[in-house]
Amino acid sequence: MTVDTFAFRPHPTPAEIDALDATRHLATELASKVARWLDSLSSEQHIRATFGPPGSSENERLLWFYTPTDHGGLPLVDQRPAQHRLAMQILATGLSEAGYVTLVTVMGMENVLDRLEGWSMTFERDRGRDPGMYYLSVFGTPGDRLWGWRFGGHHVSVNQLIVDGRVISTTPLFLGADPAAAPLLGSVLQPLVSVQNVALDLMRSFDHDQRTRALIHPRAVSDLVGANRSLVSEGNQRLPLPDVFRGRFTDSTVATQLNQVNEAMQSGSGYSPEDDAQVALTGVPKGLPASAMTGKQRDGLRTLLDLYFNRAAEPIAESYRVRYRGDDQLDALHVAWAGATEAGEPHYYRIQGPRILIEYDNTQRRANHVHAVWRDPTGDFGVDALAHHHQTAHGSLTGHRHNEAPSR
Repeated sequence: MTVDTFAFRPHPTPAEIDALDATRHLATELASKVARWLDSLSSEQHIRATFGPPGSSENERLLWFYTPTDHGGLPLVDQRPAQHRLAMQILATGLSEAGYVTLVTVMGMENVLDRLEGWSMTFERDRGRDPGMYYLSVFGTPGDRLWGWRFGGHHVSVNQLIVDGRVISTTPLFLGADPAAAPLLGSVLQPLVSVQNVALDLMRSFDHDQRTRALIHPRAVSDLVGANRSLVSEGNQRLPLPDVFRGRFTDSTVATQLNQVNEAMQSGSGYSPEDDAQVALTGVPKGLPASAMTGKQRDGLRTLLDLYFNRAAEPIAESYRVRYRGDDQLDALHVAWAGATEAGEPHYYRIQGPRILIEYDNTQRRANHVHAVWRDPTGDFGVDALAHHHQTAHGSLTGHRHNEAPSR
């Protein structure tokens, strides 16, 4: 059955409910870690780090970025080393060990990128590529019925919502890497190579008919099609790069630099407006459905899904894995591809179905700049669970409705 994934909200199964209940211990641990960090802050730091509870702070809570911009909250650079360590403990609690290691590696790669660009980027601050410019925000009071936290900076966005003592949502969850591959002594640093290689293996396993159905464009789009929109919807297309920042730059040199990068991205992809329309997001997914895959290919798809789910701490990851354990749920997923099927060449893919949208691109910097995001078309930021909570508790939802995005 083909459904509109931007509207379809399946009822949770008993297995999904059990998996969510299994996040309770983790939610308690997160509340303790976040409270400890908040207690360490000065009054001025506390004001910058905290926002109203979910439902009352959606104009801020539903914002996310993957560019080197102000992500909202208190950046690490403005924290004492002991506070910085407490912030890292929050990340290590909400993420798996592998997810945490990947994320902090991405942060450290700001130093690599700064060198690669000749130490030239500023973004209207003292240092444009700065591993200290990662921001932590808290929404509400840890341990209350409704609260959440966010961590973000260049190529990182983690968003978790806790409702009634359970971790209800952990999307959007974005990780990127620029460069995607960098030399080490005797090896190569590639933090996100697994989500590339497993996807390439899957695409190469398709026969001619399957590949024809999966391929939505012969060339790769230059960025994520859903971009950093709070909520994705029918017809979404790639946004110009300046729109993926918080506000516009007033320094004409910086603004010109950014526009030049955007123009180079678009010209490098060879995309026209008609091409962008061809790869636009649609509620009814494009590409090859899992129902048309062999058993081995379906196993490969599950392996790829797990690489995204396993970014999160195990109880959270399991609450998502269980959704696609059955054949019926997996059948509804579609794999869409644009561009090459060889490593080192520009390529893009997405996996879309009920409650999931994964997007990956490796096109910029001659296919050495990766973006990989895991989203929930109807439940990012837990908006669906939050709406249900308010309707149950109060009879109506305060703040933004589930289908509203904040103004930008």
